[in-house]
Parts: sequence; C-alpha cells; structure tokens
Amino acid sequence: MMKRVFLFLATNLAVLVLLSIIMNVVLPLFGIQLGQQGGLLVFAALFGFGGSFISLMMSKWMAKRSTGAHVITQPANETERWLVSTVQRQAQAAGIGMPEVAIYDAPEINAFATGANRNNALVAVSTGLLRNMSQDEAEAVLGHEVAHVANGDMVTMALLQGVLNTFVIVLARVVGRVIDGYLSGGREGPGIAYFGIVLVLDMVFGLFASMIAMWFSRQREFRADVGGATLAGRQKMIGALERLKLNQGANTLPKQVAAFGISGAIGHGLKRLMLSHPPLEERIDALRRAQLDGESLREGVVA
Repeated sequence: MMKRVFLFLATNLAVLVLLSIIMNVVLPLFGIQLGQQGGLLVFAALFGFGGSFISLMMSKWMAKRSTGAHVITQPANETERWLVSTVQRQAQAAGIGMPEVAIYDAPEINAFATGANRNNALVAVSTGLLRNMSQDEAEAVLGHEVAHVANGDMVTMALLQGVLNTFVIVLARVVGRVIDGYLSGGREGPGIAYFGIVLVLDMVFGLFASMIAMWFSRQREFRADVGGATLAGRQKMIGALERLKLNQGANTLPKQVAAFGISGAIGHGLKRLMLSHPPLEERIDALRRAQLDGESLREGVVA
C-alpha cells in the first residue's frame, strides 16, 4: 500500500514540475503569458491533457511497480509458455505488436492491459486467475485484454480524460467569475470568495466529468468482451465472465490500472454511474447478442 501511495505522489509531483516548467519557461519564450486573453484555455489544456498523457506514457512502468508484476522474459514452466504463446497468437490475429506478458500476485481472478502504444503494451494476469480459471476461460480473458490494446482504449481514455479535465478547469473558472461578480456587485477582479467558489465548482463539475468517463469505460468493456470472443470463441468468453462471478466486486488493482482490469466493482443506483465496468449479467447478455467481426478487431475497432 505504501509503495502505491509513493508512486502516486511521485507521478503527480513529476506532472506538476513538468507543467510548471512549460508554463514559466517554455510558453514565455513564445510570448504566451497566462494572464493574457486565452491564457486560461492554455492553462487548462496544459493541466488537463498534461496529466493524462504523462500518466499514459508512464502507465506500463507504474503498473509493473504498483502490482509487483513479473514480466515473463524466458518462460520457466508450462503455464508461462502457454501464456506467452497464447498472447502472441492473439496479438498476431488482432494485428498488433507482441505485448509484454506478466503475472502479478493477487488472490482475485483478474487481468489488465496497459501501455501508450498498441505495439508496445503490457498484458498481465493475476495468480488468482491462474489458480481458478480453466485454460479456455483464461484464453478468453487474454483475448479481452488484447482487444483493449487493439482498440487503442488506453490512448482513447487519456484523450477523453484530457478533454474532460480541460472542460472542468475552464468552466469552473468562468462560472466562478460570473458568480463572484454577481455576489460582489460587479467588482473588478476576483475576490476572496472566488477561490472558494472555484474549488466547489471543480469538485461538482469533476464529478460529472467522472460520470462521463466511466460511461465510456463501460462501453469499452462491452467492445473488449466482443474482441475476446472473436479471438478465443464466444462460449469461452461467456464462460470466463460466468467464472468472474465467483469474486465479483473483488479488485486489488491500483486505481491507475483498475479500469483496464477485466473484473469490476458492484454498484446500484447513483453508485452505478461511477463504475468502470458494467454488471456481469449485462456483459454476458450483450455478448450472446453480439455480432462477431474479426476484420473490425484487426483494424483496432470492435463493432
């Protein structure tokens, strides 16, 4: 736990340092000052997209260290040989480069994929998955994760998060100025209340932005399930999802890669709006009705 907290703090500190250098050193060289017209948009875009893309570029490194994943460089047993050969076969079928294959120690049935490049990604499975799933079920899970990579989900999520972050930063400050001006009777410049208003608006708009991001994340899971069925077989994928019900809601993955795991949390009512994964029953039903198209997966878009 302490290791994950340290990595999280170190990553955010690196983001802040880099963006500070860009704002205070690089932008002034081009005559851009944040106080000028349009400065707010530049500021928002830097922080909105900067954090998302730095996290994306560091995603493989962070995932390995936060989960303690062991990358298989030379298979040591039959299980590791099967994992590597299966991912290799599926990656070729999906038209992507061979991902790194890893195993991480966790009791629940889970797996994840991450990486900034669909030709240089990471696919990892938990020890709990290897203990509790049949080979057919595990093959389908690997197909699901390879489909995430083929669909470019990690990059798409980073882009979406960047847009949402930018929107939240700009809208909170524009609306904050309006509210502060109304409360102060049209006074020039922001007052003390402005900063409190912006803080509250950041949280409120950020909550709605998270709902949008999680809605998109749930759609990704449906597409990755179809991708897993295309690569491994529909019945194998359905069997894997049925097996996941044994530990539904159990997830020890760190936050930065939890959305890319195959297992999600359970939620009802308003809590459901913040879930990164749809309920397993809905995923199974959607998969039974889905049309499988191998060519669309190869192009990186699962219909």
